[in-house]
Amino acid sequence: MIKLGDKVKDPVTGIEGIAYARISYLQGCDRIMIQEPVIRKKDAAAIVPELYHCDEPQLIIVKKQVVKKNETKEENGGPSGFGPSGKY
Repeated sequence: MIKLGDKVKDPVTGIEGIAYARISYLQGCDRIMIQEPVIRKKDAAAIVPELYHCDEPQLIIVKKQVVKKNETKEENGGPSGFGPSGKY
């Protein structure tokens, strides 16, 4: 099973990156969102590629736990806007 933070590769397309998110569908299909590395060029703004979605069984783990998941509640990006204190 792939864990978030693992470096993975899709052998069909050759796309390689970090397992960034997991999506589970009602039909039992699990998909992994892969974030490719940022493209940096001299004297230009960094280009962040879009997330690529792939079926989990299709992926190959290149290296385990390249990025560690943030476990602290204080550093999670702030409130979402939903819930009792949110505006929605």
